[in-house]
Amino acid sequence: MNTKVLIGYASCGIAAGAGEVDRALRSRIAKRSLDIEITKVGCVGMCHNEPIIEIHDPNGVYVYGDVEVSDVDEIVESHLVEGVPVEEKLISSPEESYDYFDVQEKIVLRNSGVIDPEDIGDYIDSGGYEALKKVLTEMSPQEVIDEIKNSNLRGRGGAGFPTGLKWQFAANAPGDEKYIICNADEGDPGAFMDRSILEGDPHAVLEGMIIGAYAIGASDSYIYCRAEYPLALKRLDIGIEQAKEKGFLGENILGTDFSFDIHIKEGAGAFVCGEETALMHSIEGERGMPRPRPPFPAQKGLFGKPTNINNVETWANIPWIIRNGAEEYASIGTERSGGTKVFALAGKIKRGGLVEVPIGTPLREIIYNVGGGIDEDLEFKAVQLGGPSGGCLPAEYLDTPVDYETLTEAGAIMGSGGMIVMDECDCMVNVARYFLDFTQKESCGKCTFCRVGTKRMLEILDKFTHGSGTLEDIESIKNLASNIKAYSLCGLGQTAPNPVLTTLRYFEHEYYDHLQEQTCSAGVCRELITFTITDACVGCTRCASECPTEAITGERGEQHVIDQEYCIKCGACHDVCPVNAVEVD
Repeated sequence: MNTKVLIGYASCGIAAGAGEVDRALRSRIAKRSLDIEITKVGCVGMCHNEPIIEIHDPNGVYVYGDVEVSDVDEIVESHLVEGVPVEEKLISSPEESYDYFDVQEKIVLRNSGVIDPEDIGDYIDSGGYEALKKVLTEMSPQEVIDEIKNSNLRGRGGAGFPTGLKWQFAANAPGDEKYIICNADEGDPGAFMDRSILEGDPHAVLEGMIIGAYAIGASDSYIYCRAEYPLALKRLDIGIEQAKEKGFLGENILGTDFSFDIHIKEGAGAFVCGEETALMHSIEGERGMPRPRPPFPAQKGLFGKPTNINNVETWANIPWIIRNGAEEYASIGTERSGGTKVFALAGKIKRGGLVEVPIGTPLREIIYNVGGGIDEDLEFKAVQLGGPSGGCLPAEYLDTPVDYETLTEAGAIMGSGGMIVMDECDCMVNVARYFLDFTQKESCGKCTFCRVGTKRMLEILDKFTHGSGTLEDIESIKNLASNIKAYSLCGLGQTAPNPVLTTLRYFEHEYYDHLQEQTCSAGVCRELITFTITDACVGCTRCASECPTEAITGERGEQHVIDQEYCIKCGACHDVCPVNAVEVD
């Protein structure tokens, strides 16, 4: 085989410097007149090792991580010219694979980091659009729906509703005009699953949508993607044009009577537009606000027509299921939930990135086997699942299987797949306040309980973090949470209290520490902590030079002192002290 080089060119790789590495690599290869193909690919999942270069040569696949421009010359000369891999930068080789992938199973991410997402030829060579050909030539619309039903695929956008059943409702709805929508309005803090799929394998999503349209009888569709995802939007635009050129989109697809088109609608970043009725209002040119259900979108959706909405990850599963069979897909995962789930693993974790595991995989395996454990080997404290609509689960839940029912029982949700890991240095009261602040700001304001109730809850949490709360406030916040969940119209309001309720459920002692002891054990809440310099100080003056308010004084070589009147508790002194002489009380 000819030697080829793949370079990770998703947002994570570009942010880490892949562009500079790519240019240096091409320049060096050209200078040496090497006949080597360089391909830009999506994210392989190892965001923690970007920029990443893969070299495919006759001996196998070699993966280099954390590549800098200064490493390029050595990699080219040693590996590409002399055939000797550069061991110091290798993270995987034919002799030693990377254990990051040991418990993973790639279905949705099967092509991400493998093919050029801007080249439909690469997708076709990997088996792309074979599923579409199969359904158009061998299957009736009902047979397609039955196949998805039998696969046990559930919607990956959060609620986990059975996908095939959802398609059936739309197919059964009367009307000659129907719509398909791809929800790519990924707005959870710490979530980047859908963005990475679109950046790495846009044609999988497009093919899934075309198959879904054939199944329910739709002829038009929209991808609703937030404008903050410019690379994903660019690759979607390219993919749609390429699919039209090849006859996979447009009039009389592949010579059949089936015609279908896809449009892109850029969202302005409103979190509430992830809710399907608010999303449809936005496409229609209205303010993104939810509406009561019923009628459900399958009966009366976009422009009043029957509509089926699934998210990016759900659509990306469809071609695999059609090609490999519902039985094969259902054999992965659990009895009630087939297949895999993609997670964005972030927070206090050694190896953050994209993770795809069978549904039912225990949290411990994801956090420790895939993620490598807690950063700096600190103690695991909690994991936030499901974004601001989810909940925080403590260490005793590490062996919990990640599936819809089990997580719901524990007080969290699967959500779209955000997974934020926290360690002993995190204050759970402050974490709850952070997520509630997000949902309160993102409330569309339509429902009084969501608009006003979340504001009142946030005010109480502010009192906790300032040490001015009362015991009655705990009961007040529980009552507010109950009413917000009961009387809000959409999922944003109904789930907004979840982070507060789960932290109260599992970390109630931290709330009482803030209220009764006037302490924040994690040393996070500024009003409840004090920075002092111990006699371990060597007088290096770093703390004084970093202090923004000049609250630290002392001669070089002597112990320094913090004037509490001027200290704003920013923590800069603690972060720069080389001998850990700054204590947080």
